[in-house]
Amino acid sequence: MSSADGPLVVGVDSSTQSTKVLVVDAATGAVMASGHAPHTVSAGPGRESDPEQWWTALCEALRQCGDAARRASAVSVGGQQHGLVTLDAHGRPVRPALLWNDVRSAPQARRLVDELGGPKVWAERVGSVPGASFTVAKWAWLTEHEPDAARATAAVRLPHDYLTQRLTGDGTTDRGDVSGTGWWASATESYDADILARVGLDPALLPRVVRPGEVAGTVHGSGAELPFSKGTLVAAGTGDNAAAALGLGLRPGTPVLSLGTSGTVYTVSRRRPADPTGTVAGFADARGDWLPLACTLNCTQAVDRLAALLGLDREAVEPGGGITLLPYLDGERTPDLPHASGLLHGLRHDTTGGQLLQAAYDGAVHALLGALDLVLDTDADLSVPLLLIGGGARGGAWQRTVRRLSGRAVQVPEARELVALGAAAQAAGLLTGEDPAAVARRWGTARGPVLEPVERDAATLARISGVLSDAAPLLDRGPR
Repeated sequence: MSSADGPLVVGVDSSTQSTKVLVVDAATGAVMASGHAPHTVSAGPGRESDPEQWWTALCEALRQCGDAARRASAVSVGGQQHGLVTLDAHGRPVRPALLWNDVRSAPQARRLVDELGGPKVWAERVGSVPGASFTVAKWAWLTEHEPDAARATAAVRLPHDYLTQRLTGDGTTDRGDVSGTGWWASATESYDADILARVGLDPALLPRVVRPGEVAGTVHGSGAELPFSKGTLVAAGTGDNAAAALGLGLRPGTPVLSLGTSGTVYTVSRRRPADPTGTVAGFADARGDWLPLACTLNCTQAVDRLAALLGLDREAVEPGGGITLLPYLDGERTPDLPHASGLLHGLRHDTTGGQLLQAAYDGAVHALLGALDLVLDTDADLSVPLLLIGGGARGGAWQRTVRRLSGRAVQVPEARELVALGAAAQAAGLLTGEDPAAVARRWGTARGPVLEPVERDAATLARISGVLSDAAPLLDRGPR
């Protein structure tokens, strides 16, 4: 391992299925050590995870980093958004956390939207129209279906809040992650007392919102679990998408398409978003600007599942066939069809497995590109390359599909683990006083090859849109 030119910082990415840790040189951005540990998600009627597993995974990933983690001067946690973590008076989980992709709270989300006056009111007040993913709907579901657990709850946290609290002993969050709860009003940048009252949540149970650049606390203990010295600085942390935006050093107007378990499109904007259709979530970023974002539940996981069913490698796609596959295997968030299942249209005797697999890619990318125009400001420069990130970004089939259906130039950053890098940049900003995005730009995290645009496949986009429109009444039959 080479010696560091500057102080070391730790960036954490606590995602749906694992925790990744990077120890980074704050001066150069060089990764000095890394660690990784998995955690599990329930396979029951919802999607749940034990927060204690996140902590165990964080400690194990830090242990793998060895002496580099022990020499760190600051740490920051980026985490999966929206999850509902309920803690008792001793700081222990009351029950497993309800995760972002748990859609059981869809009826509660619809009811809340109606009770507050409809989508336009929510968009103007909160910045987003809450769906089943949002924490406010999950809390409403919990109070309705598990009232004893709700009564036993002495603190409500998001996943990154929980880990930050384990580090510092204090309950804090940041504007980026709290903007995805549904009970933080972007118009006033404060908790919304009326919404909290409607769902029966005492504001005293919520964490303090730390301002951008503010220290959330210091590591309050050390020992066998943690390598840090007592007093190591802890940054506010943020949600995973806001952390990735920091990790890219994202400037306003640059579009990002992230291919992970879920798919997202987002950009940084100086204008506060308020989309009454609910397609675009009007999140805050971690710096003081805004992060309009659209998210799909079915992305790489849905395509990989189809490849497994067909017994094919995920790259074994074939063109043609005129097939349409809407890969809504876990319900869907964009479009808002929480009870949907996958739908296949146009299957013929001569259809090949490779054509079916390509149709799955097309369906996943269609959903993301359909939201991109709403995410971007109307005056956005469409010649700016689309930044392609996430686990699927280096897959040839994903790259070709995005280029063909978008008609845009695509840039694939060479840096990996952008959520953890963004958290590290946030930690470095505490030490240097810099804007974390400027830190990441200094590190050169967005550097990577640019793939030139190809002619847009308008016929495939129109075919998928037509099938979706015709099938919409059948796709979302479920409890309301």
